[in-house]
Order: sequence, then C-alpha cells, then structure tokens
Amino acid sequence: MGRGSRIRGRVHGDGSLRVEGSVEGNIQLTGDLEIEDGASVTGDVEASSLVVAGQLTGDVTSRGPVTIRATAQYAGNVGGSEVILEEGAAFAGRIEAEFDLPAELTERTGGRAQSPR
Repeated sequence: MGRGSRIRGRVHGDGSLRVEGSVEGNIQLTGDLEIEDGASVTGDVEASSLVVAGQLTGDVTSRGPVTIRATAQYAGNVGGSEVILEEGAAFAGRIEAEFDLPAELTERTGGRAQSPR
C-alpha cells in the first residue's frame, strides 16, 4: 500500500504486504509484512516474517524472523523464531524468542532456552 494511503480496520490475507502509508487495525497475513520508513501501523500483527523500519504500536507474533531496523519506533511485545534489533532502533516492550545456549551452558540446561516470561 502506497505512501499517503490510510486504512482503518482489520487487514488479513494470503500473501505479503508492504506498508508505506498508515494502518490502524490488526494485520494477519500468511506471508511477510514490511513496514517502511515513514509508515505507521497501530494494531497487533501476525505474519510469516516482519521487517519494521517505520512506526509500529502493537504486539507481534511471527512464525519467522522479526527485524527491527535502526529507523524503527516500536512499542509492543514481539515473539518470533529470531528477533534482530538494529542499533539505533527505538524499542519498548518484551522479546520472546528461542535461542541456542553457548556450549559451556548446554550441559547444565539441555541445550535450549527461552527468554524469561
């Protein structure tokens, strides 16, 4: 959706979406979501993967990686298979992601851990 476009309401679909304007409402996609620099989304997001370069206010559930770019302003909780937070990004919330422990800790914990809840 192009710059200057504005959507109010729930967005859902079988595919990917690039937001260059603004969305006020929840977004649920089977594909990927990109929120471009200068764009804004206010609502919860569920997508295969997510890249945030603009402004996002809401909770995120992703089946794949979530990348929060240096230009992003994000307020909400995020859960994904991998969360990448670039230096300079403004982030306020919780991150829940699975990760591998270093080898020296693996023996004590069984090899996998999840961030504290």
